[in-house]
Amino acid sequence: MRRRKAALADVHAVAAAMPFVSEIHGPKGNPVYQVGGKSFVFFRTPRPDAVDPDTGERYDDVIMIWVGSEADKLALVEDLTSPFFSTPHFDGHPSVLVRASRLGELTYAELAEVIQDAWLAQASTHRGRQWLAARGL
Repeated sequence: MRRRKAALADVHAVAAAMPFVSEIHGPKGNPVYQVGGKSFVFFRTPRPDAVDPDTGERYDDVIMIWVGSEADKLALVEDLTSPFFSTPHFDGHPSVLVRASRLGELTYAELAEVIQDAWLAQASTHRGRQWLAARGL
């Protein structure tokens, strides 16, 4: 059975499908998905900390995704086969970055799991327990 590759539309669909989610827009119109007023997926505008090493051009497709712990972050960014990365700007911050242009390196299931975990990291304990219980987890 062939596993479907993740795409940019999947980020929006999975994040928006989580319960109690609001989509707001940053000052430059960039989408931000929140639960209980806390961001868990954030589309970044080009920043000087994420640049193409060959051209020095700022990446214009970086997505920040919250993680539950530093261990979760390290598991994603230290895996050399993973498209997730971080920058010194995010040292000590419980999040990972991924470029939209590299989402196809993930399966839909892998991306969905990371986004659902991001939601769980930011949702209230009560909401998180309800969501997990509804899935028999």
